[in-house]
Amino acid sequence: MIPAHILKFLKELQKNNERTWFEANRSRYEAAKADFLVFTQDVINGIAKFDAPVGELLAKNCTFRINRDVRFSKNKAPYKNNMSAYFNKAGKKATGAGYYIHIQPGASFAAAGIWQPEPTELSGIRQEIDYNFDEWKKIFNTATFKKHFPSGIDQTDLLVRPPKGYSEENPAIGYLKLKSYVVRRPFSDAEIAAKDFTKEVTKTFQAVKPLIDFLNRAGD
Repeated sequence: MIPAHILKFLKELQKNNERTWFEANRSRYEAAKADFLVFTQDVINGIAKFDAPVGELLAKNCTFRINRDVRFSKNKAPYKNNMSAYFNKAGKKATGAGYYIHIQPGASFAAAGIWQPEPTELSGIRQEIDYNFDEWKKIFNTATFKKHFPSGIDQTDLLVRPPKGYSEENPAIGYLKLKSYVVRRPFSDAEIAAKDFTKEVTKTFQAVKPLIDFLNRAGD
């Protein structure tokens, strides 16, 4: 579960996103960060049961800083109004597919996959889908996958025309046009506060592991 004080702090930070307020409430942030690290480690321990390499990760190496990089952004708010973690066997800055959890008041979600991979890696994924389209379709057609990700794969980040080497008539063209391969499951504030939330997150990630394996195989 996510302790209530984490959401309370993030809600107030959203309304008071400036350094003076943050420094005055730093002790609250440190307490929220500590509990989020405990939650993150519990998620790692859960994922380790079906994806062993993830079990070797440390929570502190999977979580993201709350400070925003405002150098190239019109939004100059200094802090993020969320806490998040990414689980990839090679580390949070590694390439390849992995699991992600995002805690934000009214906008929490779990996600998995790979976002905007480099051209070589993207080409490999497309080729793997083209060569093994039946296997790819089966991933999305299982009852377990549909239960946790009823919306399927995100279709918002895609090409207008077929990528080079593929035709519009290719049966997999709807997937081959994608520039990212990501699935996402939203959670309400009530759901993340439930005692079984950590288990529900790990079940969600277990349901999507076949997709992670397929994407990472394509990148090998």
